[in-house]
Amino acid sequence: MFQGTGSNVGKSVLVAGLARVLTRRGLRVRPFKPQNMSNNAAVTADGGEIGRAQALQALACGVPASVHMNPVLLKPQSEQGSQIILQGKVWGQEQARAYQEVKSLLMPAVLDSFARLQEEADIVLVEGAGSASEVNLRRNDIANMGFAEAADLPSF
Repeated sequence: MFQGTGSNVGKSVLVAGLARVLTRRGLRVRPFKPQNMSNNAAVTADGGEIGRAQALQALACGVPASVHMNPVLLKPQSEQGSQIILQGKVWGQEQARAYQEVKSLLMPAVLDSFARLQEEADIVLVEGAGSASEVNLRRNDIANMGFAEAADLPSF
């Protein structure tokens, strides 16, 4: 799992580049980002929504984008609230504070999506979200160390 010191530090580009290199070496590679926050969504072939970075990473892997590559997409609706897209479909809407409690309900779907990608790939490149050191977001974390621990993944 690739984690960073913040947003916009190059995690998505790094994963896309590694995905392309490994794919060219003959490996079946899939990108995965447990949770993404963006209004810039891409649409998968089955009509689901994922983050645009994961769609680009799928392209680098030479595979169609899947809702399982980004199972939780938060689409900001206001300064404090977001629409929650779960495995490509609208799941609900929450204010930021309430979302902290909701995350634990989403973890089973996140782990399910990850398992599906693992079944079809030699390697799944996992990208964290924002900064792994945001201690205020640690409780019920599904995007960084919480996911890495749940999926038993090494983190870089």
